[in-house]
Amino acid sequence: MNPAMWISKTGVQAQDLKLQTIANNLANANTVGFKRDRAVFEDLFYSVEAQPGAQRADNNTLAPSGVQLGNGVHLVGTQKVFSQGILQTTSRDLDISVMGNGFLSVRQPNGETAYTRAGQLQVDANGILVNAGGLPLIPQITVPANATALTFAEDGTVSAKIADNVTPQVLGQLTLTSFINPTGLLALGENLFAETPSSGTPTDGQPGTAQWGKIKQGTLEGSNVQVVEEMVDMIAAQRTYEMNTKVLSAADNMLQYLSAAAR
Repeated sequence: MNPAMWISKTGVQAQDLKLQTIANNLANANTVGFKRDRAVFEDLFYSVEAQPGAQRADNNTLAPSGVQLGNGVHLVGTQKVFSQGILQTTSRDLDISVMGNGFLSVRQPNGETAYTRAGQLQVDANGILVNAGGLPLIPQITVPANATALTFAEDGTVSAKIADNVTPQVLGQLTLTSFINPTGLLALGENLFAETPSSGTPTDGQPGTAQWGKIKQGTLEGSNVQVVEEMVDMIAAQRTYEMNTKVLSAADNMLQYLSAAAR
C-alpha cells in the first residue's frame, strides 16, 4: 500500500472522531451542568531514514535535519473542559447551581458515590432531596411534609419554613467535593461523574470556602458549550476530512498510473 494512503486513512479516522465529539457537544448545548469535550490528537511514530546530525555519505558534512517521514495521526484522548457554564435564573426553590469548582455528591443504586454539576433537585415520596434522576444527595437531607419553602444558603445550609413558625428550621448542610484533576473523572452519562485514579481522591468541604465554590439558589448552571465555536470547529474538521480523502484519491490515481506504466 502507498504510505500516503495509510496516512490519509488515519487522518480521515481522526476527523471522524473529532466530528463525533463536536456532535455530542452540540447535542448537549442545552443540558444543565454539561461540560464540553475536546479531542486530543498526537502524531504517530516516524520512519527515520537518516538521523539528524548523521554524517552524509557523499561528503564529510553532517545532515542538518535528516530524513524523518511521519505515519499519520491518532486520538490520544478526550478531555472534559470544566469551565463555568452560564447561570440561568429559574426562581425555583429546588434549583441550585455551584459557582466554583465543586461537585454535588449523590448515591447510586449500587451504593457508590457519583458527582454532578446539575442542580435540578426534587423531593421524593419519602421527603428526601434527590437529583433529577432520583438519586439522593450526600449527605442526605429530608424535607418535612409540612414545609412550605426551602432555602439554600451560599454556605450550603438548607432551611425550611415549617407551617406558621417564623423561624426557619435547619434541615442539614450540603457539602461540595473537589478533585485535583477533574478532567480525569469518568463520565457516566446522566450528568454524573465517577472518581478514577487519574482524578485523584475526592476532597469534601463546606461551600463558600477555599476551592469548593458556593451554592446559588434559584439558578441552574447551563452547558459550557459555545455553539458558534463548535460550528467553526465542525467546518474546520469537515474541510480537513475532505483534504484527506483527496490525498487518498490522489494516491490511488498514482498507483493506477504506475500499474498501467508497468504493463
